Parts: sequence; C-alpha cells; structure tokens
Amino acid sequence: MASRRDVERLIEAGRVALNGQVLTTPAVKVGPGDILTVDGKRVSAAEPTRLWRYHKPTGLVTTHKDPHDRPTVFQHLPKGLPRVISIGRLDLNSEGLLLLTNDGDLARALELPSSGWVRRYRARARGRTDQARLDTLKDGITIEGVRYGPIDARIDKMKENPDGVSSANVWITVALTEGKNREVRRVLEAIGLTVNRLIRLSYGPFQMGVLGQGQVEEVGPRVIREQLADFIAPENMPKGDHTPALAQPSAQARRMPGQGSGGALIEGKTKPVYKAGWAKPKIKVSPHKFAKKPTKKPGPAVISRDKPSAERPASRRPDAARARPERSGPPKSRKGR
Repeated sequence: MASRRDVERLIEAGRVALNGQVLTTPAVKVGPGDILTVDGKRVSAAEPTRLWRYHKPTGLVTTHKDPHDRPTVFQHLPKGLPRVISIGRLDLNSEGLLLLTNDGDLARALELPSSGWVRRYRARARGRTDQARLDTLKDGITIEGVRYGPIDARIDKMKENPDGVSSANVWITVALTEGKNREVRRVLEAIGLTVNRLIRLSYGPFQMGVLGQGQVEEVGPRVIREQLADFIAPENMPKGDHTPALAQPSAQARRMPGQGSGGALIEGKTKPVYKAGWAKPKIKVSPHKFAKKPTKKPGPAVISRDKPSAERPASRRPDAARARPERSGPPKSRKGR
C-alpha cells in the first residue's frame, strides 16, 4: 500500500500495529497468521503477481513523487490499474518499454545484473564512429571511476555529410545487462558520440512491439508462469489465463515538449499534421453519383390509327388479307401427305 520509505514514516508515526501491538520499528517480521493494521484497518494479503508492458514517452519522470514537481509516469497511467512499481527506470528524455508490476520482490530481482536479462536500446547519436570502435565496448569500460560491464553495440544506419568531415547522425543498437543510471548515454559519450534520442526496445523476453506511446498492456498469467517462475514465490504465482487488455493513455496525458517524432501523448487518435504545400486528401465521392441509370426496355410499337393506311406497312395492317398462292391441279389427298 506504500513504498518502503512511506511505510517507515507510518511506523514512526505510530499508525501501524501487529496483532494489536503498535510498532515502533520496521525491524519486525510478519508471519502468515499475523494481523497487520494501518490506522485500525487490516492490510490484506499480497495479491498474485501481475505484470504490464508500458510505452513510456519522453517528458515523464519514472518516480512516484518528484521534488521538482515534474510530470511522472504514474500520474499518466490509465485508470483502473492497482498500485504498481516500475522494474528499472527510464530517464526524462528516454522513451520505450517500461515494465510495471505489483510485486516489489519481482521488481528488485529483475533489476539486478545477476538476473542476466538483456536490455536492448536503439540510440540516435551525433558524431563519427565505426564498428571497430564500438566493438571495444564488449570488454567493458571505466568512466570517471565507474566500471561498466560488456556492451554489444552495432551500427544500424549512418548518414554521411557531404564534406565527409563534420559530424553525422548514426543509429546504433545497444544491448547490455547492467542498466546503470544513464549508462548508454555516458558510454557512447566516452567514445565521442552525443545521444539525442534513446528508445528501449526490450527488457529480457518482453518486447515493446507495436505499443503506442502511453499505452499499457497486461501480460497474461500463462506468460508470467513460463518466463518468471524463477523470480516469483509459489504462493504469489498467478493461476488461470486470460487475454491481455490494451489500455489507452489517461485523460490527464497532454502534449509535452521534447517528445520527438513519436507523436503527442494524448488520449485517443490524433489528427495528422501536413506540411505546407502538401497535397490535400482527395474528396471522397459517393459511388452512387456516377452510377448508370437503368434504361427502359422497349415495348411493342404502337401505331396510331389516325395515320393513313398507306403509310403503314402492309404486314401490319389489321384489315389486310394475306395473299396466298393459288394451287394448280387437283387437290392432294390426305393419304399422300
């Protein structure tokens, strides 16, 4: 129901009791049969572990409370989610996949380098480099007394300037297992690159996929049992299975500066913005407008009786007798026919 620091403050204020005894220190173990209360209300047992994938946009701080009153990730989550914590962090100017969970033990276990989970990023940086120089990061690097472990960095795309001398933009895919504070930015800066955009693509087996900025999707219980069995206590393991639900950004989300080309963080769909001089969309025309009108079938000819009979064809005169050829010789008997 609160962070560790907030719980310490609750205990210090005498608001937490265990089996009717008010606690004066947090150094107390709570057993399965114990009754824990806060302000006289019983604290329920831990719920089964749940996990969400969240596409964090830039401009949000990954914290519950920010001393500088900046917008936070947890203020802009869709309504209906329980109290969650993040697995790792993304800084203010970084975007991409952020895992959320209701299990604090799981979050701490997956943040440790000993878990061996690979964090994969895509970075756009300004400067000049080559693959040989990036390969030196596989042995690790020490920057200002801080040791960073092995990093796999590969060039995806490089834009060469016409003069061949000045700096150029380069896209690099970076994979690491430690995830120290601002690690990707500091390591690339140490080899002469300035990161101007950083996107986390995956965290362990979980991918960002096609999640839009600000969207949240819950991971199903079956996937949790398959991928996280080594990190979750058996009593907290979720049971059953259900289809993950996709949640849109909350109504609190607003356009924020520095979000890059990912679009604004707003609820629902956004209208496309066209550059000046672009052709306008074609006007849709109803398919019935140019449809052929059905033609009437010609009926029998009607001949006016007011016209002279000479003008009418002989074959169509009602009173005209059809001429028959005259027979010559005796009539034939019926037996001969």
